[in-house]
Amino acid sequence: MLIYKIFRAPEWAILQTNGETFGAPVDLADGYVHFSTGAQVRETAAKWFAGEDNLRLLAIESDTLGPHLKWEPSRGGALFPHLYRALTLEDLLWVKALPLAPEGAGESHLFPEDL
Repeated sequence: MLIYKIFRAPEWAILQTNGETFGAPVDLADGYVHFSTGAQVRETAAKWFAGEDNLRLLAIESDTLGPHLKWEPSRGGALFPHLYRALTLEDLLWVKALPLAPEGAGESHLFPEDL
């Protein structure tokens, strides 16, 4: 199953430079890297990244993360994937721009058509 991470430009730059990261400030504070499923990622973008441009959407195959990936209850009791190790460039299947949607489009950002 594909899972997704949204990064701001500085967070993406750190991953590119270092080859790994423990995530955004919220991830560092919580002690794990937050991910969303395909069904959850639009709500995540709207809730935590509303109005933000220059974002990147990272896709990761959950099965490759092994025992370090835990599914834990979060927003509304839904299970969310949390990674208890650094996220590496090698973990990524792809990275795509996540631009803002035009006003009135019905969602906060323009997601890839295949998501």
